[in-house]
Amino acid sequence: MVAWSSVVEKDLRRARQAWSVLIVSTLAFTVCFMVWMMFAVIGIPIRKMLDLNATEFGLLTAMPVLSGSLIRVPLGIWTDKYGGRIVMAVLMAVSVPAIWAISWATQFWQFLVISLLLGLAGGSFSVGTPYVARWFPRQRQGMAMGVFGAGNSGAAVNKFVAPVILVAFGWQAVTHVYAAIMLVALIVFWLFSHSDPAHLVPSNVRFVDQLKALKDPRVLKYCQYYSIVFGGYVALSLWMVQYYVGEYGLDIRIAALLAACFSLPGGVLRAVGGVLSDKYGAHSVTWWVMWVCWICLFLLSYPQTEFTIQTLSGASTFHIGLNVYTFTALMAVLGVAMAFGKASVFKYISDDYPGNIGAISGIVGLAGGLGGFILPIMFGALLDVTGIRSSAFMLMYGVVWVSLIWMYWTEMRRTDVLHSTPSGQTTGA
Repeated sequence: MVAWSSVVEKDLRRARQAWSVLIVSTLAFTVCFMVWMMFAVIGIPIRKMLDLNATEFGLLTAMPVLSGSLIRVPLGIWTDKYGGRIVMAVLMAVSVPAIWAISWATQFWQFLVISLLLGLAGGSFSVGTPYVARWFPRQRQGMAMGVFGAGNSGAAVNKFVAPVILVAFGWQAVTHVYAAIMLVALIVFWLFSHSDPAHLVPSNVRFVDQLKALKDPRVLKYCQYYSIVFGGYVALSLWMVQYYVGEYGLDIRIAALLAACFSLPGGVLRAVGGVLSDKYGAHSVTWWVMWVCWICLFLLSYPQTEFTIQTLSGASTFHIGLNVYTFTALMAVLGVAMAFGKASVFKYISDDYPGNIGAISGIVGLAGGLGGFILPIMFGALLDVTGIRSSAFMLMYGVVWVSLIWMYWTEMRRTDVLHSTPSGQTTGA
């Protein structure tokens, strides 16, 4: 009886620790993502101050995404080796002075250099994903990673907080407030997180050994999926505020609020995507996500158009284009789809690579982050070349086509998407 009571107490303590780790890790990731997306708002007055074109603005907003992406693979591997608690804490501590230093920049190159340091906060995803997953049983890892991934909603939090501070005190004040928030989040994370030596990869596993999974073609496929659902989410989160300002002539505060209609469900509902992936399988959820994205991006791609028809009574001019309400509704649906997709891709990883989640999530996260870096620059370049703002959606529409074709030939031809098993895995590459 005593032994049974001891086991129950141990299980309860373990469960409390697991949920504590999940809660504070999600909080930390939310703050890190909020900081990572900071230029989506403060980049607008900086663009005016430096007189940047669309391509330069895209580079400015994307630079933090570059460093946050490149660091993801080593961070995932270090998490496997040293533990998520210490790696996350060090990452947040390094970010604090970088955030503050942005307020000192006055030239374009200075913003780019400091942004690279600031972007390290974006690597927190590859730390937290394996960290929280290993605290939960396999059948609940999709839920755990989905809840943690809901920290993507930091992009929406940024759009609520930053415009208010910016209008009241200037863009430099945003960096000071964000540095203080990051410091508080670091303290809370350290006080309420835990470590478990059993979660560490044995010390005899080498860096090269962990990267051997790159030879598996499935990893490349998951990278392509994630470059859309996460890379596209990041890119659009960075791009939408200035899109609303330019396309619809809105005030920056209203523009940020409407842009949050995409960012918020795109982050918060990732947890729901994790639950659905646990229940219906990763491939089923991902397949339907891609089709929803395809439909939304097709509609969003249509530019504002005016054309004239000669009628019996003379020339009649018609206008076709999305008004701000329809546009925002489509963006909200797109955000929901991407939220589900972000969770389902990582369900693939936890199912296929349970002993190497850190390294594989780092690799896939790198691909997604690079998508978030490259896409805003391409958005700006296309806008400069074509003068059509919706060209950003045209580009993403084409990228989704690639994933749909790839997924069909490697998975869907051999899978009944309506009656798949909960594991949702196929043997196709």
